[in-house]
Amino acid sequence: MGTGYQVTTPPEPGVGDGWALLAEAVARELPVAELHGLWVFRPFRRDGKEYGTAILSRVIEDRLFIYTAQYAHTLKGKKRGEFASEFAEVGSGPVDAVEELVALVPKRTEEEPPVQIPLERWYPVEDDGTPDLG
Repeated sequence: MGTGYQVTTPPEPGVGDGWALLAEAVARELPVAELHGLWVFRPFRRDGKEYGTAILSRVIEDRLFIYTAQYAHTLKGKKRGEFASEFAEVGSGPVDAVEELVALVPKRTEEEPPVQIPLERWYPVEDDGTPDLG
C-alpha cells in the first residue's frame, strides 16, 4: 500500500533545466571545442530558486584555465522561468595540474567536492566529432 508520497530519483549530476540553460550560457562565453573538463556541485534550492555552480577547464596551447559558471533559475512565483548566470576565470596553471587546481575550488566555497561529468552530457558530439551546439 502506498504512502501517498511521490518517490523521485534525483537527476544525474549536471542534468536539468537550470544546467541546460547554463550550458548554453557557457557556450556563448567559451569555444566548446577547447573545453577540457567539467565538474558540477550539487544544486540547491532556496526561496523558489535553484542555484548551481560548475567548474570548467579549458586548454590553450600548454596552459590550463579554470572557470566557474553559476546560475540562479526561478522555479516558483511571478518570475518563474527567470534565469541569471555568472561566469569567471578563477585560475590557470600547467595542464598536468588540473586535479590540484580543481581541488582548490571546493575549499574556497566550503561545499562538498564537485562531481566530474563528461562534457558530452552538456555538449553531445556530432558524427564528425564536433560538439553539437543545437
